[in-house]
Amino acid sequence: MKLHTGIRRAVRAGLAIVWLLLLPLWGACAETADIPDYALAENWAYFADGGDLAADVFFICPTVYAGADRAFNMPMDDGDARAGFLVATNMEKGIYDESACFYAPYYRQAGLNVYALPEEEREPWLSLAYEDVRAAFTYYLENCNEGRPLVLAGFSQGADMCIRLMKDCFADEATKELLVACYAIGWRITEEELQAYPHLRMASGEDDTGVIVSFNSEAESVEDSLLIASGVRSLAINPLNWRTDATPASKEENPGACFTDYSGRIVTEIPHLTGAYLDPVRGSLKVPDVSPEDYPPVLSLFSEGVYHLYDYQFFYRSLQENVAVRLSAYLQAQAAQ
Repeated sequence: MKLHTGIRRAVRAGLAIVWLLLLPLWGACAETADIPDYALAENWAYFADGGDLAADVFFICPTVYAGADRAFNMPMDDGDARAGFLVATNMEKGIYDESACFYAPYYRQAGLNVYALPEEEREPWLSLAYEDVRAAFTYYLENCNEGRPLVLAGFSQGADMCIRLMKDCFADEATKELLVACYAIGWRITEEELQAYPHLRMASGEDDTGVIVSFNSEAESVEDSLLIASGVRSLAINPLNWRTDATPASKEENPGACFTDYSGRIVTEIPHLTGAYLDPVRGSLKVPDVSPEDYPPVLSLFSEGVYHLYDYQFFYRSLQENVAVRLSAYLQAQAAQ
């Protein structure tokens, strides 16, 4: 599909935002040594933003830190890193803003240079990132939640961190009962993981609660990626028709793709940009109505046709509507008890 010139310009402007996030961070210093104190406001990108809404969202930012020589985790005291972190969070924040009060901790996320390593070598730096995320989440639960419905959300590395939190913290019944849904978008989760952690459940429809919502977007030709390696099958749900089989959703079912500026303001909205269907072998979300030429991967970590950077953007309005649907279902179920 060829884009109108104005739309193409808007898309490329969005890609420029991503590069501007990453380029200043290449020379940042090494990570700090200690888990941040999340009682301090300075360690939160957003803390209770949104006032008196019916629920909270705990959001985990995607990767913006590129890394440097001997530096594999984002320094907490680096101003450029924090600025990039805030911009990346803003680009997805609007999906949750209408439904939930927003919490988003800064954390010593793993850099892009970690993902350039073989997968079996990445864990020390991802584990360090998770230490911070878990500490922030524990602080939030103990000091802020007060029994409110909770949406857990993240993208890319943030989705990985969400899944780690689900495995680690949500076997506890009191915590599990708070969960509206976990939107772990842009990272894989497998049947083997569900077997190892039987308290985890994948979403099976539009309005089930206490579940994980996950998908990875790619072109129909893609057979291997950093996110879903060849031979791996990820579990997922289609964010347009909310089915877990290969039933396709047409682009007419897509209420709107949205592209934002630094602040999260939507600058371009394209209703009916693309449909989608789940690949029955890979479990990836195939996106048939756009082209890799118009939506390039930008980062060398991803091959052509991997639409990772657009997971939220392609399905922005559908996801935004779904957060409200699941929250409504959760509140109705609580009221009926």
